[in-house]
Amino acid sequence: MSVWLERRSSRNTDQSRGFNSTRADSQYQRDRARIIHSASFRSLQSKTQVLGLGESDFYRTRLTHSLEVAQVGSGICEWLREQPDNEALHDFIPSFSLIEAICLAHDIGHSPFGHGGEVALNTMMRDHGGFEANGQTLRIIARLGEFSAECGLDLTRRTMLGTIKYPAFYSETVRYSLPSQQPDNTHDNHYLNIDHWAPPKCIYDAEADVLEWLLEPFSAPDKDLFLSLNTPAKGHRRTRFKPFDTSIMELADDIAYGVHDLEDALALGLVNRDAWETQVSAVIENMDDNPINAELDQYNRDLFSSSPKDRKHAISRLVGYLILNIHIVKLEEFEDPMLHLQARMEPQAYEILLLVKDFVMQHVILRPELQMLQYKGQQVMIKLFDIFSANPERLLPADVFDNYQQEGHRAIADYLSNMTDVSAGKLYHKLLSPTSGSIFDRT
Repeated sequence: MSVWLERRSSRNTDQSRGFNSTRADSQYQRDRARIIHSASFRSLQSKTQVLGLGESDFYRTRLTHSLEVAQVGSGICEWLREQPDNEALHDFIPSFSLIEAICLAHDIGHSPFGHGGEVALNTMMRDHGGFEANGQTLRIIARLGEFSAECGLDLTRRTMLGTIKYPAFYSETVRYSLPSQQPDNTHDNHYLNIDHWAPPKCIYDAEADVLEWLLEPFSAPDKDLFLSLNTPAKGHRRTRFKPFDTSIMELADDIAYGVHDLEDALALGLVNRDAWETQVSAVIENMDDNPINAELDQYNRDLFSSSPKDRKHAISRLVGYLILNIHIVKLEEFEDPMLHLQARMEPQAYEILLLVKDFVMQHVILRPELQMLQYKGQQVMIKLFDIFSANPERLLPADVFDNYQQEGHRAIADYLSNMTDVSAGKLYHKLLSPTSGSIFDRT
């Protein structure tokens, strides 16, 4: 059996057995099924993507975002497979089952309340190994998932490797840039501003054995280069490389994040046409000829049309343009195809994608109304963590307290990050609102 189909569980005695078919990628179908049926994946339906839950039934949650990433990822693989120049690479391009499994799993480590919740948990975990959504994803896959007591969801090696966007440990990457007058005790300002505690992009030191197992098929030089870091003048150290499958997933994530979140913003009237034409269309118009430039007036009309169908067609054409501008490059420094092959977007198409993402960032994510929701979610997570860390035996559920006795604060982070926006809010009111909560509530 291929080394990439191996699983960490020693109890899986018949790993070559098919799953619902006898095709070669049936093991990846099994991975996809385990992800879809996991509690962590299911909870994404009530976790914030960009806009806060409850504001509208239309826009995307982490769950719908993950489904769209999987669809875009499979579209990228189909396009790459159809290119004549890639004929010799067909054995390395992920199957649809494999890329969908990777894409569906990529966000399962996210905490409640979006990126704000992630920063809040890292604020509380900064001296206890940190908290980072990608690191939490690997932890769920490798340890916490419900399929195996010891091995989490017990996915194949290739699927697990594909989910690792940042192959570096917290202790190797962390370098906080603190304000010059940061108080010695963060409690002094009641965590009123925690932006400087944003986590490095990493996995946890506790998963060192998992990463070692994942990288076993690679040569020593490939491992050393793959794990090398860039050190900027200030701020966290950063990883330099990612696996081939991950490069496809990350492009799919960028497309879904930028373009589909733009669709939400348009549908809810959060952006206006004048700003779009000034900050995006005018820039594209000055680029060299491309399909977007040639149809710019049509895009502007359709995106800001009162018809949802017009908007959808414009969004679909934009996604298609971005996918058709993705190709495979080779990094000659690596020996193994899983590392030296990379999916890349053509520079001009990527510039257009970055324009869209920045537009959404400036006009939606950073607007004060949304930042207020994010701040509120941060304070919920910080207060809950404070309460449980001060009263673990008294207030933690019995199974979580058992884990706390073994793993300390990490068990609280696991418990809180697995919640949804809704369940975390309910727990907050149960603990802090005098008229909320009952002994019959189950959290």
